[in-house]
Amino acid sequence: MRRLLQSDGVTGRLEDETGMEATLVLLQPSHKIVDDLELLIAVLPLKIQHALRQQSNLENLLEVVMDLGRLPDARFPNRQATLTNEEVTEADIQWVVDRVGAFGDDNRAGIERTLHRISVIRNRTGNPVGLTCRVGRAVFGTIKIIEDLVLCGQSVLLMGRPGVGKTTMLREVARVLADDAGKRVVIVDTSNEIAGDGDVPHPAIGKARRMQVPSTPLQHAVMIEAVENHMPEVIIIDEMSSELEALAARTIAERGVQLIATAHGNTLENLVANPSLSDLVGGTQTVTLGDEEARRRRTQKTILERKHRPSFNVVVEIRDWNHVGVHKDVARVVDDMLRGYSARPETRWVDSDGQIRADETEHDEEEPVREQRLPAGRPPRASAMPERRTGNVRVLPFGIPSPMIEAEAAVMGVAIDVVNDPTDADLLLTTKAHYGRRPPAVRAAEQGGMPVYVLRKGSTELIRQFLRRFEQPGGNGHGAAPAVDSQARARGVIDEAVRRAMTEAETGVKKVLAGENRVELAPQSAFVRRLQHGLATKYNVGSSSVGTDPERRVVLRRRRH
Repeated sequence: MRRLLQSDGVTGRLEDETGMEATLVLLQPSHKIVDDLELLIAVLPLKIQHALRQQSNLENLLEVVMDLGRLPDARFPNRQATLTNEEVTEADIQWVVDRVGAFGDDNRAGIERTLHRISVIRNRTGNPVGLTCRVGRAVFGTIKIIEDLVLCGQSVLLMGRPGVGKTTMLREVARVLADDAGKRVVIVDTSNEIAGDGDVPHPAIGKARRMQVPSTPLQHAVMIEAVENHMPEVIIIDEMSSELEALAARTIAERGVQLIATAHGNTLENLVANPSLSDLVGGTQTVTLGDEEARRRRTQKTILERKHRPSFNVVVEIRDWNHVGVHKDVARVVDDMLRGYSARPETRWVDSDGQIRADETEHDEEEPVREQRLPAGRPPRASAMPERRTGNVRVLPFGIPSPMIEAEAAVMGVAIDVVNDPTDADLLLTTKAHYGRRPPAVRAAEQGGMPVYVLRKGSTELIRQFLRRFEQPGGNGHGAAPAVDSQARARGVIDEAVRRAMTEAETGVKKVLAGENRVELAPQSAFVRRLQHGLATKYNVGSSSVGTDPERRVVLRRRRH
């Protein structure tokens, strides 16, 4: 148990039951650090201890490096400092080795009841010739940015460059799930890095239980043992790095246990390309297409497809504790990657006020169409989309706050009515996340013939893009889409002008599939261009918009493979 000795609102001192003090640092209103730094300094040679304590910003120390015959260094986030003018000797290295725990087969050791990690470099005969003494910190509040993903029961994989804070966030996840959510949490701790060295886990993991791994190659076996013997609701694993561990993760996921883990790699693309770990996100397999299907897709006969359901529902790419990228539907993202589409995660960050923000970046008019590309066999995301018209369109929002739509409509002067009763609605408006879960309201709308329009997310800019289709025509120089009455719209019927435009697009697609490199279509409104882009996507034909309104038009091209 630790008690606070002193605090000025920014830094403080903590004391545990042994009388040992530790530093507490407030990084943001939601971030508190306990680092037990004095316990790490105490195992270093006396001359290095003295030099280290003279350094400024010691609370930001990352690691101390000691290599035989070289000067000892202290590494900070943005600088590196030489500690003494005396070279490190064998006696200096042995001094540290004698004061830390036993080194495992991964050449790592720790200091009991702390989170510090000491890694050794050995010569060919096995004698230690170098040490990396890394500071371990318990940082409370680091997962606020992804707390909603963790608490909803989804399996989450954390990725990022070395030293970005994956293990620190994993430790905080364990505490939040065990203490705040009251779940049965078991940590599979390979190098005692999550819960610290020694048999008693560090308080930073809360009520979570810890299973130590006797040897790194046995981590996959301990993962399975944890599920079979201890009935966990959540399994937490650090540094998954082998095919056997990926297979064990898949077995655990199939048993309905939530997985939270870290893996090597910076992005989801790295993971898909990693033959040892791609199984975590569904794996890949080679599929041979028939001649006719290959011609239709304009691809080679041999292609890559996802092998099975991913073990992790969500992948988080960590830039730092206050900035992450989130892939919420890993199965769909991997499918799109294997078909050559780019994968752009949702960006989240913490602002200067400690508030969590999501990506509100503006996208060009084709962005919602790219987000709506689906592999063959999946249901379409949108029926016929109502266009600009002279009367009011009745919009039924699902998963998007009605006041947001009403406020933007009022500012833009758009004549729409936001309704709550499906029987009064001309269309249903929802987000990709809600549509993907196929709730009853969405299924009922589609079965009843009501158009369903899906936004990539419920951001202000995408709502504005949606509402621009209902601006009153005339006087803006941008043209106007043909009017369609509510009854026709509910049946998904598009008027004759739109039909002619789509017939032209179909003819153009056939020309491209027959071998033409480029087909330019007639100028159309933004809505019709989106329909034409969707048709091109269906037949795996490249498309882009060129020119400016009212002459902006779609150009179809052969895809390059």
